[in-house]
Amino acid sequence: MGVTSNIARRAWEHRESVVDGFSSRYRLKQLIYAERHEDIRDAIRREKAIKHWSRAWKIELIEADDPDWDDLYDTLI
Repeated sequence: MGVTSNIARRAWEHRESVVDGFSSRYRLKQLIYAERHEDIRDAIRREKAIKHWSRAWKIELIEADDPDWDDLYDTLI
């Protein structure tokens, strides 16, 4: 999870483990879900809300949009 104005760069950083943190610690490499927001405040509010959801709700959200859990990185570049 996270808010960025450049999702392609951010996804690349995670794939290459350039930034220390959750994704590098757990070797997370795929982008499987993203939302676009015009206002950064809306994006931050949405991220905070989703962080409080149960894992099952998060999985439902992902599978509603990407049932095969395809890596979306290639669609960004």
